[in-house]
Amino acid sequence: MPATPSTSSAADPLAQFLRLLADSLEAGSLAKLVLAKHVGAEQSLQRIIAKPLLIKGQPSLSLVYRYETRDITRNLPNEQVQALVADLLPASFRNAHLFTSEGEVQLAFSKKGKPMLQRHLAQPAREAAPAGHDREKKRYLQLTRPFLRDLGVTDAQSALIPSMSRKWKQINKFIEVFDHALTSAPLAAEQPLKVADFGSGKGYLTFAMHDYLSNTLGRQAQVTGVELRPDMVELCNAAAARLEHSGLVFECGDVRSVVPAAIDVMIALHACDIATDYAIHTGIRCNAAIIMCSPCCHKQIRPQLQSPGLLQPMLQYGLHLGQQAEMLTDSLRALYLEACGYETKVFEFISLEHTNKNKMILAVKRKQPVDATALLEKIAELKRFYGVKEHCLETLLQADGLIAVVGA
Repeated sequence: MPATPSTSSAADPLAQFLRLLADSLEAGSLAKLVLAKHVGAEQSLQRIIAKPLLIKGQPSLSLVYRYETRDITRNLPNEQVQALVADLLPASFRNAHLFTSEGEVQLAFSKKGKPMLQRHLAQPAREAAPAGHDREKKRYLQLTRPFLRDLGVTDAQSALIPSMSRKWKQINKFIEVFDHALTSAPLAAEQPLKVADFGSGKGYLTFAMHDYLSNTLGRQAQVTGVELRPDMVELCNAAAARLEHSGLVFECGDVRSVVPAAIDVMIALHACDIATDYAIHTGIRCNAAIIMCSPCCHKQIRPQLQSPGLLQPMLQYGLHLGQQAEMLTDSLRALYLEACGYETKVFEFISLEHTNKNKMILAVKRKQPVDATALLEKIAELKRFYGVKEHCLETLLQADGLIAVVGA
């Protein structure tokens, strides 16, 4: 952690900051530059994050323009970045944060435009504490992994950025769940794995899966992230190329339009409503050994629910009706997976303090087939009890002949 900051008494804090920026670029000590508190014309622009890189041997900076709904990346030579920063401060940004190997420098402008410079010197590394009774929780990924720094989870010193602590815990828990599933899945240890992540977003979990398989387990893996937003696809493919993640690719589309030829592991986190059903159907149809889903937005079943007489007093409340629809929807999904030969679990994979979309449906292919008749009859009874006429996953599976049609 940096030492207690001291306020500079220099007459021109802006000029001093720009000088420190130029010195760090020349010395190669710059780790990261952040421009924040945007006050410019582009209302949706939030901040600019710049990190060093080499382009054809020329020292440059990669600038990520972070908007409310997207990121845009520009790569500029060092001297152009210096000129750009001089133009943007304080006209467009009221806060600049410079991270170097020597420490941190922060330039802030008051509402009246008065600049103030603060410097935080880096502290010497502390000696390791002696081993005690309490043990640190096992992490399946290390903070030193380059992709975490590139995606903004850690800083240049591989320290966790505080605002990303929840994301970091989600990533680790997800990899932990996957690791346990992999040990019981019918997949040979030497078998190259094909992974599809539908709704990959900024690629946190997609990169984590590829890194864990390739670097931690030393397995061959072809990982495909599928995302609807073209800018996210472009951003993630650029990061994969920059980090030399061979076997990791991102494609534009969704679970209905992009289906890899074969899938061993199917992931779909926070796919809205019936998109989760399409993802599970894709996993089953491709005979995936592991299916991992975190559903959200349960809309299809709720309008169909007819409250059974005994439950009407309880389900007259909208909150309870929604919870019942969610539980029924995901229970039916789990039962359909069981009927298709999977051992299925439904559980909270991360604490509610980290995300309210914390339910996971985990399905691992059984080594021996199961008799689906009894399961399908139980499903039919549940549907009759609640008055449900259609469940998207059932419709998809029946259309492909993957489950039999049981009486309504």
